[in-house]
Amino acid sequence: MRDNQKEEPGQTIALVITDRFSMIAFSSVVEPLRLSNRLLGRPFYQWTTYSMDGNPVTASNGCQINVDKSIKELDDADVTLVCSGLDVERLSLDPELGKRLRRLNAMGRTFGAVCTGAYLLARYNLLDGRRCTIHWENLRSLREEFPDVEVTSDIFAIDRNCITCAGGMASLDMMLRLIAIQHGAYLAHEISEISLYQNMRSGESAQRHDIEARTGISNAKILDAIRIMDLHIEDPLSCQQLAMTVSLSPRQLERLFRRHFNCTPGQYYLRLRLETARDLLRRTSRPVLDVALACGFASTSHFTKCYRERFLCTPTEERQSYQWANKAQASGPQGRSSRMTAK
Repeated sequence: MRDNQKEEPGQTIALVITDRFSMIAFSSVVEPLRLSNRLLGRPFYQWTTYSMDGNPVTASNGCQINVDKSIKELDDADVTLVCSGLDVERLSLDPELGKRLRRLNAMGRTFGAVCTGAYLLARYNLLDGRRCTIHWENLRSLREEFPDVEVTSDIFAIDRNCITCAGGMASLDMMLRLIAIQHGAYLAHEISEISLYQNMRSGESAQRHDIEARTGISNAKILDAIRIMDLHIEDPLSCQQLAMTVSLSPRQLERLFRRHFNCTPGQYYLRLRLETARDLLRRTSRPVLDVALACGFASTSHFTKCYRERFLCTPTEERQSYQWANKAQASGPQGRSSRMTAK
């Protein structure tokens, strides 16, 4: 360790934790800080945990952690991160948190979010004109609700004083990157080795496996067709247009889909659009008509008919059932939760 490193001032980290946060994302933020202090031989990083009211917070896995303070005590930390998880779209906005985050931004302090926390930042208008990312399950809903925000599918994004991360193990990649910026790549690699994490990823790495890995299909034509379908959810292409884009005849394309998926391209396309619609119904509060239009349906009646045939319920019933299930899970027996301390 160099002498000038001993002279460096430490850094304070504020972690704002919301109900049903992702434990793996949270741990992947804290553990690299702990290991940094261990390897540096001093507490360079000091972190403080906050909840909305200062009370313990339950993670999506049922574990409960104690926090240090409430957001009313959120101070001027060097870095402030919002750690969220399931159903972030349905969290109530706390004006106090928004006010304090905007103040930190105005001061030029670093702020950001992990996992689904970017959704809260967008609701506080803190991501306008910025590049950000969020967990892939929430990508489409974030883009739909906040068209002025540049949302990427990268595992993490750093835009000026704003840092966002898709969550999961990507939180570790983001923290290793930040540590490397401050202390050099050697320390980041040491932390990676201690964590048994062998392949540090850049922010531009993809969140998901490619379509070939997900479908188990290697035919280039059919993979291109699926990619094009995914890009044209709101404005569906006809089978003839789709076939032309991959340089096949409609009959050739249909034979490929029947061979690999036992359905026509149109049936596969409809299924893809309906699955997207189900995701928007669950993750946003947009009217059913808006969801229908966003998924390429010209009317609510046609959308409802197709949805019922696919999922055996109407779009409205889907949303109500999902909300009821989440409320039931959130209010389940607390005795099953194990308690742990955040630090």
